[in-house]
Amino acid sequence: MKKLILSALAFSLLACSEAPVQTDDASTNTGLTTKKPNILLLYMDDLRPQLNSYGHEQIISPNIDALANRSIQFSQAYSNVSVCGASRASMLTGMLPTKTRFIDYSTRVDVETPNQVTWPRLLKDSGYITISNGKIYHHLDDRVSDWDEVWRPYAFEKNDQGLAPLDYWQSLWKDYQLAENIELYKATNTGPAHESADVSDNTYIDGMLTDKVIRDLKRLKTGDKPFLLTAGFIAPHLPFNAPTQYWDMYDRKEIKQPYNNYVPQNAPKMSISRWGEMRGYTGIPKQGDISDETAISLIHGYYATVSYVDALIGQIMTALTDLELAKTTIIILVSDHGYNLQEHTQWAKFTSYRTSTRVPLMIHVPAMGKGSKTQALVDLIDVYPTVVELLDLDLPKHQLAGESLVPILRDPSLDGKSHVFLKNGSGYTIQTQKYSYTEFIDDKNETFASMLYDHRTDGDENINVVDNANYADTVLTLSALLHSEYVSNIIGDE
Repeated sequence: MKKLILSALAFSLLACSEAPVQTDDASTNTGLTTKKPNILLLYMDDLRPQLNSYGHEQIISPNIDALANRSIQFSQAYSNVSVCGASRASMLTGMLPTKTRFIDYSTRVDVETPNQVTWPRLLKDSGYITISNGKIYHHLDDRVSDWDEVWRPYAFEKNDQGLAPLDYWQSLWKDYQLAENIELYKATNTGPAHESADVSDNTYIDGMLTDKVIRDLKRLKTGDKPFLLTAGFIAPHLPFNAPTQYWDMYDRKEIKQPYNNYVPQNAPKMSISRWGEMRGYTGIPKQGDISDETAISLIHGYYATVSYVDALIGQIMTALTDLELAKTTIIILVSDHGYNLQEHTQWAKFTSYRTSTRVPLMIHVPAMGKGSKTQALVDLIDVYPTVVELLDLDLPKHQLAGESLVPILRDPSLDGKSHVFLKNGSGYTIQTQKYSYTEFIDDKNETFASMLYDHRTDGDENINVVDNANYADTVLTLSALLHSEYVSNIIGDE
């Protein structure tokens, strides 16, 4: 049912919309219509909240920090499943992962939840122009009906191999620019885990994406429909490729490995990632540790790619302002999941640790003056109902698992949810403001390991206290919650 009363925030937003349009048709009654606000979705891949706006100093990201300063920044936002395909499916459908749904990167919404109305599709059905630029769904050809236009660099260009767009994209997305890396990639389908090339910003895929987004803004400005425009950046996903100027922003001697490059005390063996994704790159051993020199290079590359995308986001923000679209556009910046940079001996993502599950999330509404930070506990399934309320759309008939964040946008001091549910592989997690509790559950639905981290005293999750007698009541309470409220997620579709 359509909401009868809009929040004060949404009213203020609509007041900033474009001026009413008067019809020229003399045969109809002269009427006034108000164009709904636009949405610009800045979708990052593998971005952890290691930014200045989140209290860190390592990564240089002035444009994202500037956006944070005029947004509500969520400091306790979590991805419901820490791998790209599954996370994106969960956020865009508003549905939680289960034992049999939204499992890994290969997730397809059109196969696993074909009848669910995603929020891009809801906007399209509500009169929005919807454009998917870059990586939004993991698969280029997933739920194409959600969009008026789907675009990724290279994918739809003619190729001499007779490849379909999806296959052509898969053959090019690592996007090396140095000749030796290009040849290695062609010959072996692999390459180095990072690259520094002395090229312009628009040479790599994310630069090409940015040029397309800016072209779209210029085109959409003259239209009479509101739009959902996306910028789905690849970086900082492996390989960490960026123009040399962004590598040069950092002094290699000042880059440090994490202090907790060790397995947490009493941690289950199952909880520690073997980082198979990164081992597929040239120069990374198939098993065992990597050298300190390689680790520093990888961290350096990660930082460089974030700074590169930050500069590209700055270009988009400038265009939005210059085109006078900033006053009518909601901006959402989000990452699909976090990333491990050797914390607890781990690289990449898809673990139940906070370095994998916690994400940056910022929402800017034009009616906002100065931004604010909130410690409210939220998860990515909350984005869907938030968009619905901000745009005053009819809620879809199906059930959404999340809750609208509009009350928190109005009052950032709110606590948010009492808990959120996360799933990564066989790990099922209840995350609260105080604790992260995970049970590892096998195919017979039996728990074979568990862990509890007390974020009040151990925010970096270095000591598993699940067997500590002082936490016995907490373990019982969180376990009971997991096996009651989320029993269907644990069992899945039989």
